[in-house]
Amino acid sequence: MKDMFGSPGSVSGLMLRIGQCLCAAASIGWMVSASGFSNYTAFCYLIASMGLQVLWSFGLACLDFYALRIKKDLQNAVLVSLFVVGDWVTATLSLAAACSSAGIVVLYARDLHFCTNTKMHLPCTRFEISIAMAFITWFFIAISSHVMFWLLASA
Repeated sequence: MKDMFGSPGSVSGLMLRIGQCLCAAASIGWMVSASGFSNYTAFCYLIASMGLQVLWSFGLACLDFYALRIKKDLQNAVLVSLFVVGDWVTATLSLAAACSSAGIVVLYARDLHFCTNTKMHLPCTRFEISIAMAFITWFFIAISSHVMFWLLASA
């Protein structure tokens, strides 16, 4: 298998996984800090999706760290195929959650004016920051899944 940016067991792969984990955790933190987020299903789905992403990315970051520490090669076909499937599942869930949450925020902020209405004032800025972090997380996952796919294809 080729040595590519973000491949498992490399420093770039470790940094990519840490970036995924931190951005997903930041997305969760911003969403949880917004009052009333639990009243909206899309925001709860975002929290669940980002929670799964934190677990997946943290686990793979620990595996990359361990592989770097003992100088173990993680690029065998079975492991890479597992990484491909896991990255694709988490990428799909993360993109769906970010898009659905963004749709809700656009509806409430731009169409219904719930963010500026004095009766129904929602913390839309916190929602928007959380969703932006979710999209950044998805971007990192997209890079990982692309790299893993090409590693698997080159095997």
